[in-house]
Amino acid sequence: MLCTIYKSTKKAQTYLFVKHRNDFSAVPAPLMLIFGTPSLVTVMSLANKKKLALADIEKVKANLNEQGFYLQLPPPVENLLDQHKEEMKLKNNKED
Repeated sequence: MLCTIYKSTKKAQTYLFVKHRNDFSAVPAPLMLIFGTPSLVTVMSLANKKKLALADIEKVKANLNEQGFYLQLPPPVENLLDQHKEEMKLKNNKED
């Protein structure tokens, strides 16, 4: 299975996978407005791939087959302050 990957010109770290190059007919118009003008990243075969960097390959394949596209959003932003507070709470509990 070949797919074409585009990055968003409006949303950082947001990628759109489609079945065919320059064919966005399966992508809803409101999504395309938010995504912006697609910028080509690569064309790749998913047939022999076992995993992708930031997406579940099986979910990508399923979405491409069922919807005709897959939208990869950026990973959630880590709240380092909350993470530090949680670590301090755990550390204090161990000392008690």
